[in-house]
Formats: sequence, C-alpha cells, structure tokens
Amino acid sequence: MARKDVEVRKDVGQVSAERRVSTNPLHEFRQEMGRLMENFFEGFDTGHFARRPDSFVPQIDVVDTDKEIKISAELPGLDEKDIEVSLTKDALTIKGEKREEKEEKGKDYYRSERSYGSFTRTIPLPVEIDAEKVGASFKKGVLTVKLPKTKQVINETKKVSIKAE
Repeated sequence: MARKDVEVRKDVGQVSAERRVSTNPLHEFRQEMGRLMENFFEGFDTGHFARRPDSFVPQIDVVDTDKEIKISAELPGLDEKDIEVSLTKDALTIKGEKREEKEEKGKDYYRSERSYGSFTRTIPLPVEIDAEKVGASFKKGVLTVKLPKTKQVINETKKVSIKAE
C-alpha cells in the first residue's frame, strides 16, 4: 500500500480527511510500527504463533543417507504405549498423547494439576521405502524410526561430479 502525503492548509489549520497528522514523531513511529506488525503475517501460516504456550509439538530430525532415511523425534515424558507410528506410500506419521498429572499435598494445602494434549507430525518421504524392513525404537524419550530405501532407489542414485572452473 502506497503512503499518501497529507495536505495541511496553514491558513485555515485544516487537515485533509485522508489521514490525521500528529505533531509527535514518536507517536507517528509507534503507529507505523503497529501497521507494519499487523501486515507482517498477512499471507503466512501463523499456526506456530497462535499456538498455546502449553501445547506440545515434538521436535523432529530427519537424516537422509544413501541407504535409509532416519527420523528422530523428541518425546519427553511419553511412553511407547502413548505413541503411534504409521507409514503410507509417501509419508510417515507420528501420533501421540501426552498426559501429565501432578499432585502435591501439604499441611495446609492440596494442589492437583492435570494437562493433556495430543499431537500429530507427518513427514513427507521423497523416495520409495522398503516397508517390510522399517524399524522403530524408543529410548530415553527419543523415538527413532529407520526407513530403508528400496534397492531400486539405491541403484538409481547417481553421484554428480562437480568441475571447478
């Protein structure tokens, strides 16, 4: 949006109806920064910014080697029974539910807190996977899924040499 100049008539002291003029430069700066921040997220997915602070989104690492894709997900506080891993032709999906209950009793008080939240992470797979050889393990709050590539994919992979000029 183009900025329009404001016409001020000194003889009458009127400001055009397009925009009100402020004599305080800090006030103008604050208003302009407010407009910039409002417009900054237009057209973007703001899901990460709208998320509640207590929601759980596991961190995922993906390593693609010549023979397999290895996916690691940090899932602190979960047990393997709380996690579901599924594989389709072109994606791996990790689902789970985190439940936390805290109870504290004292001489003059009783405190009980419960929090629940489910998550789903879907990772697109760029190559064909040998579904019969997929394996998953869970140790110390980290889920590791190994997805071996098919022999056809491995054989079709070609290294491209780079020539310096």
